[in-house]
Amino acid sequence: MSILSTQLAQDIVTRTMKIIPYNVNVMDVSGSIIASGNPARIGELHTGAMLALAKKLAVEIDSASARNMHGAQPGINLPLTVNGQLCGAVGLSGAPDEVRQFGELVRLTAEMILEQAQLTGELQRDSRYREAFVLKLINGDDADHAGLEAWARRLGVDFGRTHQVFVLEVDDKAGTVEALTEIQRLQMRMLTRQPAALTAAASAHEMVILDFHNGPGTAKSQAHMPAQDAQARAQKRLQSLSAMLREEGGEAHTVTMGIALTGIEGVAISYHSARTAARIGRARQPRGTRFSYYEQALPVLLSGLGSGWQAAQLKLPLARLRAQDKHKELLQRTLDAWFAHDGHPAATAAALHIHRNTLDYRLRRIGEITGLDLARLEDRFLLYVSALLTT
Repeated sequence: MSILSTQLAQDIVTRTMKIIPYNVNVMDVSGSIIASGNPARIGELHTGAMLALAKKLAVEIDSASARNMHGAQPGINLPLTVNGQLCGAVGLSGAPDEVRQFGELVRLTAEMILEQAQLTGELQRDSRYREAFVLKLINGDDADHAGLEAWARRLGVDFGRTHQVFVLEVDDKAGTVEALTEIQRLQMRMLTRQPAALTAAASAHEMVILDFHNGPGTAKSQAHMPAQDAQARAQKRLQSLSAMLREEGGEAHTVTMGIALTGIEGVAISYHSARTAARIGRARQPRGTRFSYYEQALPVLLSGLGSGWQAAQLKLPLARLRAQDKHKELLQRTLDAWFAHDGHPAATAAALHIHRNTLDYRLRRIGEITGLDLARLEDRFLLYVSALLTT
């Protein structure tokens, strides 16, 4: 398949004729005119171009020569080569002495356009290949583990290194077309600015970014890195990615970081941890734009207990509280503030603008309704889990 399409040929004609005062023709490898400043000539066989293609050299045709060549006109014709491949020719109509000075300029411009188109095409094909890989990874296709490992080797991806998934979600207020366009734009920008990152459009409003830690140490040493160091690196990466996305502008969006892990199977886990962190983060901070698994690890981990009879029992204390909270969720707000301030009475009372005695009364009332003794650590934790699962 030739890189010189009709659309690219017309682009060459349009752009070059803006800078030179002569007609330009573009021919394919057979010498047929596929684009021209004179549309009437499209489809004709160009004798001068056929000679230039055969000789792989510039061919000039003056008035005398043109009279002896069927359908030929005076001008200069130059072969077009991209990465060593002959792909067509470009011709300038006019007396050779007049157009010769523009010939090399037009040829270089045409080849630059073709090389850029070829590179863009290669990048797009590579991007689609990488995207399909990421989609299989986040879906946790364990049945094709060997195939995924082979795929990773072809891409030069080392899953022994620590990696994590970031989920970028475009605001739901953006229409489907607008959101998908934004996702595709950001994918191309990520490819340019962070070529090591793998991206995929998981939906019209969601982009997945699989990022690998590039810090010091081998894959083996990274796998045994202290948890605190791994988390610190992850948080810095989230800050860096968020800053880059802010620079890019575009539609409003949120970005959420999943857990950092190693191994192929860790990608799906990181992806689901990021999605859950995003859901919980939005519930807690509706105006937030950046969320992290590490800032809400316990709620994310407990989210898997959200169904079954165990879940019903875990949710029961808060259900009782809500059923009997007659004062516009007064006790619910008190409980939320108490948990937010780690159970410290003074800080909780100050946040609620109430007296310590009032707080003590409300907490006793919460204990009576839920049937829990808030002085016991186990009962406090049970109530905390109940609140998390009911969020």
